[in-house]
Amino acid sequence: MKAIIPTGGRGTRMQPITFSANKHFIPIANKPLIFYPIETVADAGIKDILITYNPGMLTMVKNFLGDGIEVCEKALGGDVFLMHNGDNIFTEGIRETVDYFLKEKPNGLVTMVHHKDNTRLGVPYFDENNRLVKYVEKPQNPPHDFAIPGLYFFDQNVFQCFKGDDKILPSERGELEISAPYQWLIDHGYRVEVIEYKGKWLDPGKFDDWLEANQYLLDKMADFKMESRISADSIAEDRVSLGKNSKITASRIKGPVIIGDNVEIKNSYIGPYASISSNCIVEKSHIQNSVIMSGVKIANVERQIDASIIGPGSELMNGGEPSSSLKLFIGEKSKIEI
Repeated sequence: MKAIIPTGGRGTRMQPITFSANKHFIPIANKPLIFYPIETVADAGIKDILITYNPGMLTMVKNFLGDGIEVCEKALGGDVFLMHNGDNIFTEGIRETVDYFLKEKPNGLVTMVHHKDNTRLGVPYFDENNRLVKYVEKPQNPPHDFAIPGLYFFDQNVFQCFKGDDKILPSERGELEISAPYQWLIDHGYRVEVIEYKGKWLDPGKFDDWLEANQYLLDKMADFKMESRISADSIAEDRVSLGKNSKITASRIKGPVIIGDNVEIKNSYIGPYASISSNCIVEKSHIQNSVIMSGVKIANVERQIDASIIGPGSELMNGGEPSSSLKLFIGEKSKIEI
């Protein structure tokens, strides 16, 4: 069995961070987002992974199921496969789902999760015998609270839906929806089954979801390492992970917190739920529930920094002189609350 992890798309809901970086490489709990699906797939026993990347305007679905289909079909070499969206996190792993697919051998397998707001996702529809009969993208009035996350299973029959007179066509949005291959398989008499994913599913596609995912993953982390020493006048309590060559002086760190390599923190209060990437400097500031990316400098900020994502190389500091004004250098689509 092989796996495909698509990493296309522009990540517009995470702008301005994604103006300069693919969202799949933005950290959550100090780990690039793409690492989570890679590790999940590998932990399920799948070693052959095809990562598709699209730096342009096409969506992930069109990149894989549309223009890239011939490349993917050849690379898969006739194997059954799964597709795990590069921006989804299945916190309890997917081995059970993989084992079910390999044992039962349906032509397609749809995963579903309970989700309150499923009007913005794909939704499965069932007949009176609980058999899947339809897969609808973003329905206005879903019949239940199930939604389909970014984990899809197929055998090689799926490639028939792109060939011949009855091949699938782009939707009104001009895209080949992921629902279309499943619907084609159902309509042509192939066996498509549904399995509920019982673990926690994270879809950090926008700002608030990113912070929620950061909180959840910090709570779930079991391996907190202290690879640097903190000074005698500092306190680290609860679960704190500290990288190599980092210095904590006259500060208090309240976990869960993860701090990268080569970080300097002085006279500050960090946590809970703060992720600080490598090569950052923090002085006389209070940070909690935030994601601080690499190379950031924060100094002398009197007010607490909370529920924030700060991009790499940014500087946030008090000018040092009393003033009733703010000095700002803000890029396109930035968000500032004062």
